[in-house]
Amino acid sequence: HKQYNLSTTMTDTWQSDEKFVAMAAYVPASMELPVPQPAEKKMSKSQMKKLAKGKGKEKKVKQVWGDGSKKKEKKAAPAAPKIEFVNTTPKGEKKDLSAPLADAYYPKAVEAAWQDWWEIQGFYKGDPQKAMGKPAEEKFIMVIPPPNVTGSLHLGHALTAAVEDTLTRWHRMKGHATVYIPGTDHAGIATQSIVEKMLMKNEGKNRHDLGREKFVEKVWEWKQEYGDRITNQLRSLGSSVDWSRERFTMDDMLSRAVVEAFNRFHEKGLLYRANRLGNWSCALKSAISDIEVDYIELEGRTFLEVKTHKGNAKDPKGRYEFGTLTSFAYPVEDSEEKVVVATTRLETMLGDTAVAVHPEDPRYTHLHGKHVIHPFNGRKIPIITDSVLVDMAFGTGAVKITPAHDPNDYECGKRHDLEFINMLTPEGAINHNGSQFEGLMRYDARVAVEDALEEKGLLIGKEPNKMRLGLCSRSGDILEPMITPQWYVKCDGMAKRSTDAVRNGDLTILPKDQEKVWFQWLDNSRDWCVSRQLWWGHQIPAWFVSKKGEEGVSKGDMAYNDRWVVARNEEEAYEKAVKLLGCPKEEIDIDRDADVLDTWFSSGLFPFSVFGWPENTEDLKAFYPTSLLETGSDILFFWVARMVMMGLELTDQLPFHTVYLHAMVRDKDGRKMSKSLGNVIDPLEVINGIELPDLLKKLDGGNLPAKEIIKAKKDQSEDFPDGIPECGSDALRFGLLAYTVQGRDINLDIKRVVGYRQFCNKLWNATRFALQFVTDFKPTQTLLDDLMSSGKMAIRDKFMISRLMAGVEAVNNHFGTYSFGDAQHASYALWLNDLCDVYLELVKPVLYAKEANEDAKWAARATLWVTLEAGLRLLHPMMPFVTEELWQRLPGRGTLGEAETVSIMLAAYPECNPAYKNQEVEDSMEVTMKVVRACRSLRASYQIANKQLTQFFITITGPGEALIKHQIDDIMTLAKASAVAINPDDSTVPEGVGLVVIDNETTVKMDLTGLIDFGAEIKKLEKSLKQTMPALTNLEKKISAPGYNENVKDDLKKANLEKLEGLKKKAADIEEAIAKFKKLAAAEKK
Repeated sequence: HKQYNLSTTMTDTWQSDEKFVAMAAYVPASMELPVPQPAEKKMSKSQMKKLAKGKGKEKKVKQVWGDGSKKKEKKAAPAAPKIEFVNTTPKGEKKDLSAPLADAYYPKAVEAAWQDWWEIQGFYKGDPQKAMGKPAEEKFIMVIPPPNVTGSLHLGHALTAAVEDTLTRWHRMKGHATVYIPGTDHAGIATQSIVEKMLMKNEGKNRHDLGREKFVEKVWEWKQEYGDRITNQLRSLGSSVDWSRERFTMDDMLSRAVVEAFNRFHEKGLLYRANRLGNWSCALKSAISDIEVDYIELEGRTFLEVKTHKGNAKDPKGRYEFGTLTSFAYPVEDSEEKVVVATTRLETMLGDTAVAVHPEDPRYTHLHGKHVIHPFNGRKIPIITDSVLVDMAFGTGAVKITPAHDPNDYECGKRHDLEFINMLTPEGAINHNGSQFEGLMRYDARVAVEDALEEKGLLIGKEPNKMRLGLCSRSGDILEPMITPQWYVKCDGMAKRSTDAVRNGDLTILPKDQEKVWFQWLDNSRDWCVSRQLWWGHQIPAWFVSKKGEEGVSKGDMAYNDRWVVARNEEEAYEKAVKLLGCPKEEIDIDRDADVLDTWFSSGLFPFSVFGWPENTEDLKAFYPTSLLETGSDILFFWVARMVMMGLELTDQLPFHTVYLHAMVRDKDGRKMSKSLGNVIDPLEVINGIELPDLLKKLDGGNLPAKEIIKAKKDQSEDFPDGIPECGSDALRFGLLAYTVQGRDINLDIKRVVGYRQFCNKLWNATRFALQFVTDFKPTQTLLDDLMSSGKMAIRDKFMISRLMAGVEAVNNHFGTYSFGDAQHASYALWLNDLCDVYLELVKPVLYAKEANEDAKWAARATLWVTLEAGLRLLHPMMPFVTEELWQRLPGRGTLGEAETVSIMLAAYPECNPAYKNQEVEDSMEVTMKVVRACRSLRASYQIANKQLTQFFITITGPGEALIKHQIDDIMTLAKASAVAINPDDSTVPEGVGLVVIDNETTVKMDLTGLIDFGAEIKKLEKSLKQTMPALTNLEKKISAPGYNENVKDDLKKANLEKLEGLKKKAADIEEAIAKFKKLAAAEKK
């Protein structure tokens, strides 16, 4: 789409804004002009346009807000006192707009009251009856990715909210049946951890002191007290979610769905309980699934801090050693011989139950079937042969086997029916199987075992070793492979259905390159460990049954694994127990599993549990399946894959047809936004603004180590020396959407987001300025059609409507393809370039002239009203507050008939009428604007004052000549011309002119008589000629070079000739101007 940029500049105050000066000339003396805000620097239009595109030359210096300079400042005029806004509208009522439109844009004042009114009026509520009568393409149903109830939203969540609410508002305005479901996740591990810390801090107790029931009550109390932080943030962001359907994953309705899903999986044979090796977090004292493991690569010997340990006395900083391969010897039974093995986890030798060698390794043939002796407990350890595990060429060719604490050894143990010895407690201490090391924490035991082996002469040595260390993504704890009884869900069949859905096109994943992640994970999926050893969460609906008085029967004993019954409630559990044990209920004891389900289990049901599944509710029939799942790419397999698997298995339907994954949000330096780095910014801090001391105070109140707090404070002080200015929700949303044009990761510079407040300010002032022209204008429902058929429109009016149609078409297309950054830029360009830069300037003479043509004036006013009204509707999904405020103030509200809506959010979204697009007038305006830019460039280069009008002479050939003759008045308006001559006779053009050669067809000259220092201009032209001649000479040499005509393609030769002619003409024009200036200079001296 064509854009029309003007080379005007905006400096630090409105008074130096060229458009403001022009506007002020027409404003009645009684009207107050906007006062510039002292803390808010204006940007040039080129900066604003670069802002929209995400461009601009990068500087190596660190960007900051505020001056940061020690130079002496000039005294500024005293700033107007900051206006403190007081919202006088009663909560839930429509905003009182009786006061005049404010002089300037104040986010807090603009955004007040609207959210309460929208909510109370029920504009967000989904209507199941309406939805059931609509085809799928006329429905838009979406569930929010439920954030953890433990905390507050950060800017990554704000991006999610901006994208999702933009889509929701767009679909609602298109007349689609729309519902956007909010909710929060109970976040089992995170919430339990927070409440446990709070309990210890406030009462000096742990959860075991309270007992399970009382502790869970405490968690619910915490949720009631702090759980509304996220909902408040969503309201501030303008999210149009259906609050009447707000869900929490521990609500009764969603809890029933969890129990039902668990039972159905069990009844289908997809859920089972097994004693298997899995990931164990000693910090959490719980199992975690494979996808909750983060890995770090160690290049060799590395010392790490372990928070669950008191500290290594052998290291000055208390750290523990990793990334080494330690070799030690096992004595062979009844022999002087020893077998040397090596390990990166020396403490696990306490659980060794075999030493494996390759059956074809001649070094150990004589030891087949023999034993080594454990040096600390005297246990006889068999020497076995295993060709699967052992590589003869690696190390000594002998491998220690710890089946209970290593995945490969676990498989080896099953192949050879070895003993599985667990040598750790749930907390990570050595248990009773560790002989004299019992009670030591695992890495303290590592140090102690090494010392003891050395003392016995069995320690061979250590060497650096590359290794990968698994960490718990929840706690950061180093994970331990441990055998524990857990509940598992079989995933292979569900995973295949999920990949097939993408491969056959039923499910679309965007961006498309994320499909490979989908296939990679699901094609290699493992069974899902769904049990967690926590108290907060959905308690597993399974009971261990036994006969009263029965001895030796334990639920921890896998020999009695068949005694577990899965049921929907205790009564059903008793019924199943009676059938299982064959005795009456009175003789039976049942004991419910104390574990809870993985948080992702309930989250995986979210798209249908929120609508009442398994009951066939009206909501479920109307709103399921949903339309879209929008979330971050980082949880594609954590959450999205599980929703698809569980949706297909439990409802036999895909839960949504499209997955849109937005980019990961990082800080401007590319670092992940993390509380541990102190770089997390609360969206409310950008919306409301925050002073630097308050920003730093938040770091003190967090959980960062002292050293990290110092670093985080230094970074924030450099980035935000004056704090973060108040920007408002609209600017934040609009700025975040601009970032979605980037790739996978977003390096978010909040300063750029803050810059979009300038656009809000421009929007506000442009509308305020335009309203004075249409205050008494009486629009009609058919105004656009009436305007287009009136025969009264000038080229400028047709141009504005054509650009409006093009902008509307572009934004609709971009929303339809999830190209939010492009939609943002298209709407931004329509307002800033086409309306503010061009049309508003062009209509001033028409609207202010006392003797103006009434038809021309009506056409201008009608065009202005149509553009403002449609332009606000166009922006509304992205900027809900400011557009509602301005739309409500347009003249004609309440007079447009029954079809008129009470809110912009219910109004129809603009649609493009192709008949109203006019390429001819756009071409005409393009030529006109090229000339205007040249005229302005000349005025700027000669530093002509705004009040000084100048005369221009335009030489133009080709089709542009006919076009430009119809827009001489427009050129005079925008170029501040006293007169404009098109293709004048040479005799009428004065000797002393400034010159700009636009292209081979167009040249603009400006009369400099009495305005210019000719000597200085001659120097400028000579410099320009000096820069032009090398290009001309080089091109002439290239064209005259041997073989040029034979070897160069015709189209390139043609282009070169055209370029050569252009350069020759430019050089000739410059030389002519120099000669004329010299002649004038000489004449001036006489």
